[in-house]
Amino acid sequence: MIDSIATLERADILAALTDLLGTAKIDTDEAALREASVDRFKKYQSVHGIHDAPMPVAIVYAESTEDVAAVLRFANDNLVNVVPRTGRTGTEGGLETSVVDTIVLDGSRMDRVLSIDPEDMQVTVQAGVQLQVLEDLLREQGLTTGHSPQSKPLAQYGGLVATRSIGQFSTLYGAIEDMVMGLEAVFPGGEVTRIKSVPRRAAGPDIRHVVIGNEGALCFVTEVTIKVFKYMPENNRFHGALVDDMRTGIAILREVITNGFHPSVVRLYSPEDANQHFAHFSKGKCVVVFVAEGPAGIVGATSDEIDRVIAQHPHETVDPSLIEAWFDNLNWGQDKIDAEKRTMLESQQLGYTTEVSADWSAVGDVYDAVMRRVREEYPHADDLTMLGGHSSHSYQTGTNMYFVYDYRIDCTPEQEIEKYHIPLNAIIVEEALRHGGSMVHHHGIGKYRTPWTLAEHGTAYPILAGLKEAFDPNGIMNKGTIFPVRGAIQPAAENAATAAAASAAAASAAPRA
Repeated sequence: MIDSIATLERADILAALTDLLGTAKIDTDEAALREASVDRFKKYQSVHGIHDAPMPVAIVYAESTEDVAAVLRFANDNLVNVVPRTGRTGTEGGLETSVVDTIVLDGSRMDRVLSIDPEDMQVTVQAGVQLQVLEDLLREQGLTTGHSPQSKPLAQYGGLVATRSIGQFSTLYGAIEDMVMGLEAVFPGGEVTRIKSVPRRAAGPDIRHVVIGNEGALCFVTEVTIKVFKYMPENNRFHGALVDDMRTGIAILREVITNGFHPSVVRLYSPEDANQHFAHFSKGKCVVVFVAEGPAGIVGATSDEIDRVIAQHPHETVDPSLIEAWFDNLNWGQDKIDAEKRTMLESQQLGYTTEVSADWSAVGDVYDAVMRRVREEYPHADDLTMLGGHSSHSYQTGTNMYFVYDYRIDCTPEQEIEKYHIPLNAIIVEEALRHGGSMVHHHGIGKYRTPWTLAEHGTAYPILAGLKEAFDPNGIMNKGTIFPVRGAIQPAAENAATAAAASAAAASAAPRA
């Protein structure tokens, strides 16, 4: 926790906000404030009613860009920390209020679809528009966003852009940074910035990326223009195969992608992780999954290539109808979150994930190293009920690896993160960095991977730090997120990050085979 940086007392902040926006846009309910102090990183503590982060002074529900500008202008003038949010599906502590007397600035009421343009194939929405709502509206017109993160039923566009979101169909449609054409954002001091939508331009650096992925540490996203695609689900074709090991699965994924094909879904599950999703047919083996979609000709050619590549490796073919049934139940909404809460309370069990990325030549080594180190070095390995992983987003040069670990909780709720998640997360991050990969593929840095920000960026870190200095010189935007602040995170994470930085530095200095 960080002491308040504000120049005003708590009551004075609340009074000023009320004068600015009126009481209808300000929530000071104690239960709501407790819930707003964390995101899903601290889900086990939250389900037990434990909220150890500082209580926000208020949740402010902005209803316009002008509201956002007024709040940020006030906060900047009076050094009040602000945590921007829309959608509230963050998992890395980015929504946690690490500073006393924080304003939680919520954009969910800015929920208008401003335009749908089927000729120029783009739509413009306010920050609070739900992804599922927009997708349903577009599909009625034969269009799709192509964006389908697991949080799709709950996610909103401001949060999707701010966290550099990715969806399950990314190998075909790209991630959110590939979809955003233009946007509007408000910076500290209340300055409103609009980046126009054009197909491409070479007018200096791509300034969209100052905003995309800023996690509320630089500005507040208020409006987004994204590209859309034609929706042709009648052409979808599904493929599945069982293979003996992860290296074989990685080779299959790599060949399909590097040969120039782009299935919408490209996945590989370890035997342990596959058993959670495909127990009725996985047979203790790795599961490879592909989905081809789009125009019939492209789908046909892509499917033929998938079949050709799989046939070159020892495998068992999976009935496509089984993959289709899995495909139809990919996303989670409030019902699955509520079910997870019941499991945590009834059986004291919990599952977490840490996702990283690496080149094709390194990702198998990352996977093997993590599995070995957790099993041999992690002192509470006996509490793990599952340790595995899957790849779900692939590129010409490499892929991601989503490590999944479930455990029985043999401690108090207050001790759970320090005992389980932080040391497991540290091993995964350290191995990704040691093998030249990225410590995070798509969940964002939040507040719980900031100890590794310097190791991640190395000599490029001054570029990142320069953005903070230029756009948020008073440090009022989401303190502790992306940019390290000593004391804002657990000491265990800081110690693990120090070791990871040293290991990554040694690896980068060594010649690469």
